Amino acid sequence: MIRHTINLKERSYPICITTNFDELGKTVLSLRTGKKILVVTDENVDRFHSEECIKRLEESGFEVFKHVLAPGEEYKTLDAVYEIYKKLVEYKLDRNSSLVALGGGVVGDISGFAAATYMRGIHFIQIPTTMLSQADSSVGGKTGVDFDGHKNAIGAFYQPRLVFMNINTIKTLPKREVSAGLAEVVKHGLIMDAEYCEYLSDNAGKIFAFDENVLQYLAKRNVSIKGQVVEQDEKENDLRAVLNLGHTIGHAVETAMDFKLLHGECVSIGIVGAFRLSHRMEVLPESIVEQVKALLVKLELPVSLPGMDVDKVFQQIFYDKKVKDNKLKFVLPRRIGEVFQYTVEDTELVKKVLADIAK
Repeated sequence: MIRHTINLKERSYPICITTNFDELGKTVLSLRTGKKILVVTDENVDRFHSEECIKRLEESGFEVFKHVLAPGEEYKTLDAVYEIYKKLVEYKLDRNSSLVALGGGVVGDISGFAAATYMRGIHFIQIPTTMLSQADSSVGGKTGVDFDGHKNAIGAFYQPRLVFMNINTIKTLPKREVSAGLAEVVKHGLIMDAEYCEYLSDNAGKIFAFDENVLQYLAKRNVSIKGQVVEQDEKENDLRAVLNLGHTIGHAVETAMDFKLLHGECVSIGIVGAFRLSHRMEVLPESIVEQVKALLVKLELPVSLPGMDVDKVFQQIFYDKKVKDNKLKFVLPRRIGEVFQYTVEDTELVKKVLADIAK
């Protein structure tokens, strides 16, 4: 088992990276929490992993209950949180009990928000089962739900007590979802580690072949890069915003397309948009844009969205949480491995970039 600690003083927590669930019960037991646990999962993950996870927890003496969500971003709502609250009350979980999120980013976001707000906060444990959640969303404490068509409009920063990653869970995913998760993996390299991008390009085949050594290295490098940023800026006051590379355009595309595209696919398109914007601002040459596009294509990610409604996406960008005083703030690349934040006042420039993506 590989262990990595996110250092946030009294909110510090371990990330355990392994190839099975054998040590799950013992690891949770080491937290010295109460004995009641509610496992929240979704219908897809439930079929593959719930039984073993619950068995391991019960072997360590926990009393375990389960709540199953409908899968998909469209169910990431306050109604879903309400149903979790009902189960927490029904099973009499108290402030020393734990809520476990077993699943991808949607399950983690919903469950984390429920854990943050039930009894003003109970123990929260992440067991991410997708490439996307293992690479990104399970680490850093962002929780929340969509509201009235706006992504992550309601939420809280709430750190887990533990993140337990079994990298082999991604074998149960459709290939499209593995690729979508790799968008966040690439993002980490693009913001802080050019050599990591080269590693991803060289090992794309091994990733899709589920090579355990490669997948464990990816998980360790991802949490190391993201952890480094979160440790310096837990609540996204400044530095942590760099983790949003590709997300300003990506979230707008995701919402404008009514969530028909996967989150990672939209982030990939958004990354291309950010690199195109830097190129149009004469920060970097077109050859770098093409290099990044080639990497994304190698990982079977989209780099454009032909026919996209440019005006609709442009209007949606203004709902981004980084918008201040109606001005668009972007995370932009200076080169592969380095980014900067920039307020773009030339809205026509942004529209030109969106038109590039729509070709």
